[in-house]
Amino acid sequence: MKTYSAKPADVDKRWYVIDADGVVLGRLAAEISRRLRGKHKPTYTPHIDCGDNIIVVNAEKVHLTGKKRADKVFHWHTGYPGGIKSRTMAQRLEGAHPERVILKAVERMVPRGPLGRRQMGNLRVYAGPGHPHEAQAPEVLDFAAMNPKNKRTA
Repeated sequence: MKTYSAKPADVDKRWYVIDADGVVLGRLAAEISRRLRGKHKPTYTPHIDCGDNIIVVNAEKVHLTGKKRADKVFHWHTGYPGGIKSRTMAQRLEGAHPERVILKAVERMVPRGPLGRRQMGNLRVYAGPGHPHEAQAPEVLDFAAMNPKNKRTA
């Protein structure tokens, strides 16, 4: 018996759209990273980009459990003296680019390196309900219905 190793020509890439409205951020990021890598397919090969293309809409309405929305703080330094800055998760989600919260959560779950960067190129995140990828005819992936814990209302 020989181990199957997919070739780039054998890969069947599909398009999926996920609605992030009320969905728990960590669970959503884990599923997106799994699908970007292609681990949900029986033909998964670690060194080949065999994942799917994922479109996430309503990124600004993603849900965080516990008090993470108010208590989770991101710090960075500008490089200048006294240049320490910080923002809470609520400020990031209500700011100009709420889609970056999902992008960074997924980016931290995908391997670092050339293959991980190529797989991250297959992810498109939009803050609102619309997206410009109707020509690809994406299938709707109802992530909230996969598990009752995936969606929180309050």
